Amino acid sequence: MPYADLREFIARLDACGKLHRIKREVDKDWEIAAVSRIAFQSIPEPKRPALMFENVKGFDTPVVLGVNGASRSIYCLALECELGEVQQKWSDAELRPIPPVLANKGPVQENIFKGEQADVTRLPMPVWTVGEDPGPYITAGCIVTKDPDTGVRNVGTYRVQIKGPRKLGLFINYLQGGREHVEKNNRAGRSTPIAIVMGTDPVIGLVSVSRVQADMDELAVAGRLRGEAVQLVRCQSVDLEVPATAEIVIEGIVRANQLEDEGPFGEYTGYMGPASMSYVVDVTCVTHRNRPIMQAFLSQMPPSESSCIRGIGREATLLKHLKEDLRLPVRDVHLLEHSGAAAYLVASIRKTHPAQPRTVMFAAWAYAPQFGKFTVVVDDDIDVRDPDEVNWALSFRVQPESDTFIMSGTAAVSLDPSQAAASVRQEESTRRLSSKIGIDATRKHKFPSLALPPGEHLERVRKDWKKYGFED
Repeated sequence: MPYADLREFIARLDACGKLHRIKREVDKDWEIAAVSRIAFQSIPEPKRPALMFENVKGFDTPVVLGVNGASRSIYCLALECELGEVQQKWSDAELRPIPPVLANKGPVQENIFKGEQADVTRLPMPVWTVGEDPGPYITAGCIVTKDPDTGVRNVGTYRVQIKGPRKLGLFINYLQGGREHVEKNNRAGRSTPIAIVMGTDPVIGLVSVSRVQADMDELAVAGRLRGEAVQLVRCQSVDLEVPATAEIVIEGIVRANQLEDEGPFGEYTGYMGPASMSYVVDVTCVTHRNRPIMQAFLSQMPPSESSCIRGIGREATLLKHLKEDLRLPVRDVHLLEHSGAAAYLVASIRKTHPAQPRTVMFAAWAYAPQFGKFTVVVDDDIDVRDPDEVNWALSFRVQPESDTFIMSGTAAVSLDPSQAAASVRQEESTRRLSSKIGIDATRKHKFPSLALPPGEHLERVRKDWKKYGFED
């Protein structure tokens, strides 16, 4: 059975020992960020829990983070599958989406605030990079827009700066679906309705940060992933629909053809993302459940929740595209978390033709132009998630002169600080074009035998490992 809402999933995490409750009073303007950062840095990823700050100074609303991607096991718990089943589950969801259904009412509208009462500063929005960010940011908003021409819905996660009680700054990068909707309206001189949804059932949050086909409704993909249609309710002040069981919704209007300074913001690269001229949102309504829970994503320096979530979802959809859509001999792909699940891509293949490594590189770059500044293709005997194996292949299966090449004029990795000096604003065109390096780390001829003990000997020892005095 799918999770009805965020609360049900939090209860599941708690029951599985994957939720850490922090009862001590914390300050949203510095302490939530500091506690979260140390937790993510010091707790090994397999054991890393979601964090729930139950006592936020000055607020009666708790803040929870890590519920979508503190670890791969939490991600899989959200999808109700094993890690090895993630790719197939995503593939099936895109092939057989379940459209959402409209409900008459939902708990997300148990409390409705319009006009002067629609004050977003009543919510405990944390400050993430103290002394650098200009103020609090919404980091886990599932932002709903619609294509003004086709009516197709887009749900994406973008950074949102709190500029005042009823004013927000919205940064959407230039290759993302929500931006296309806003720009279409701008060209027609129209404002853009928007809804910022926080605290959804976990699957919706995972879909919001992943890449799906441009003409596909993310909420329909979420429906298949969860095995049941997402229930929606109509917004109170804009012509959009939002998940009925969400915790909080901020409704608003993106001003037509009006930009203001937004940022800088501590980004997934581990560096401050530059300030930019970004969209301005006027808040028209705030709705929330009784005793709402504020959800946030930890971004900034990897490891982070945002890089973990993006990596798993992006890997699944990219592998599906390469393997099933294009029928390339790809066995696995991995976007390294410390590259923000963007800059460094490793793919393994069962090579039958010398052109296949570059074919895979070009196909990956065409599908996701912002990924893979460094793209490495290895043989299928290499575990793409084991850095020792990948580095071994790079060391001894590559001749730099013949096995590497640079492709210029490609899309830049989003917010890459090596692209331009910090003083160059995000909207400058110099930040959009970059280059990529492709490395063919597959074997090009017959290699000597591996210098290892026979496999059967290693297996016998593994079975008797404790008998040699070692722990598991």
